[in-house]
Amino acid sequence: MNWFDDWALTLAVFLPMVGVAVLALIPRANEDLHKLVALVTSGATLAVGVGILTRFDYSRSRMPQFEVDRGWIDVINSRYHVFVDGISLPLLALSMLITVLCVIYSWNHFPEPHNPKAFLILMLVLETGMNGTFVAEDLILFFVFFELVLLPMYFMIGVWGGENRQYASIKFFLYTLFGSALMILSFLALFFLAPNTAGQNTFDIPELVAAGASIPRSTQILIFAGLFMGFAIKVPMFPFHTWLPDAHTEAPTVGSVILAAVLLKLGTYGFIRIALPILPEAAEAWAPWIGGLAVIGIIYGALGCLAQRDMKRLIAFSSVAHMGYVMLGISTLTDYGVNAAVFGMVAHGLITGMLFFLAGSIHERYHTRELARLGGILKQAPHLGWILGFCAFASLGLPGLAGFWGEFPAILSAYSPAEALDEGLFRIYMVVAAIGTVLAAGYLLWMFQRTAFGLPKEEFSDAHIHDVHGPEWIAWTPLLVLIVVLGIFPNLLFGITDDAVGVVTQAFARVGG
Repeated sequence: MNWFDDWALTLAVFLPMVGVAVLALIPRANEDLHKLVALVTSGATLAVGVGILTRFDYSRSRMPQFEVDRGWIDVINSRYHVFVDGISLPLLALSMLITVLCVIYSWNHFPEPHNPKAFLILMLVLETGMNGTFVAEDLILFFVFFELVLLPMYFMIGVWGGENRQYASIKFFLYTLFGSALMILSFLALFFLAPNTAGQNTFDIPELVAAGASIPRSTQILIFAGLFMGFAIKVPMFPFHTWLPDAHTEAPTVGSVILAAVLLKLGTYGFIRIALPILPEAAEAWAPWIGGLAVIGIIYGALGCLAQRDMKRLIAFSSVAHMGYVMLGISTLTDYGVNAAVFGMVAHGLITGMLFFLAGSIHERYHTRELARLGGILKQAPHLGWILGFCAFASLGLPGLAGFWGEFPAILSAYSPAEALDEGLFRIYMVVAAIGTVLAAGYLLWMFQRTAFGLPKEEFSDAHIHDVHGPEWIAWTPLLVLIVVLGIFPNLLFGITDDAVGVVTQAFARVGG
């Protein structure tokens, strides 16, 4: 191993904090320098990510790579333990990419009150929390990074949000904090009930995976309940989703993009990395309930979209539906289902992140997100309109685009769930989830038709509407390209995740045996 392998993940996590320190020293009036420092910092972090991608051994994606394991809080046997494998690598890369694209988009899109320094600092702190969560292999370390994203997003919504920003930010904060309180209780239970092979209490996730099966089934189910609440609220799953539409609607554009593209994935990642492999018997007991709530969320989210009149709120409800497909795949406890879930997480991040970028740019031009007031975008800003149409088709799962591989494999995985699960029940889930795709086509095509086709409304008929600007092209092009590339070559991602997913699901084979 060379120095890069030893330091890559530490740089990936903490380089943004170096940018935060530099930004804090620069006077507020020097806006151009703030933008430059944030761009260089996020770009350097992405460069580290590219280095990780190029040096990653894809033939050993199931094995920990770039691993660092050092002492941290010895009194509770908590360690600074980080690594990446085939599951965390795509999500880490997604987090880095989204952050740098958000910085680029913000170049001339800073919301009111105009304070680029504070806004960019919050964005970089968010990146540290997101990157750290995806590489942490110690429960306390995971919890620190998982919670680190809470305050920056709270301020991003509460200060730069819309008219109801205070209500939305407090609701987001309280929901997440409640789930986190139950989650840390479950972490403590694992610490005391699942000692490692040397008989020591530990927060180390790989050691807990090896020892967790020794916990009695009834106790596993109770511990899983706490983890479920912490992660399900973050996803969010029905009926814990009610904070999400408010947060998305009131958040500034970049806040909505980061929230949809990355923050929601912290919950689903927690299920795959912690809950399923450590507590396999409890996962089998909870799986039918998780699958049931997932398909309810799919239908509820789609029906909620059909009832919306605000573009951002419609996209927010679509996230409830799309994350339902991810959770349905996870609930099958199979290689096929969990692979589909990881792909769905990445696809949703790319597509819904783009939709929120578009919603923000449309609002900036028309000063409204009401579907009834919009129309004729293809006539006034044709590039913007066609990009919106492309993303709508990607989101509804059109074959050849990334959204297809996030939805349909998850539906198919429900046809043959893990042996311990009720096959008939999950096939009912499959049928209900398939109906959700029809509803998705309905609400997305309806949104596109209302906003892009026809003639502009009278109030905007004489207005000069700018088409896509340079920073928007730079920020959006990578996402649009990836949506196509992953849609045509899905094995670029499945080839990375498959072996690593096998490590998660092999726990269920041991239980079944």
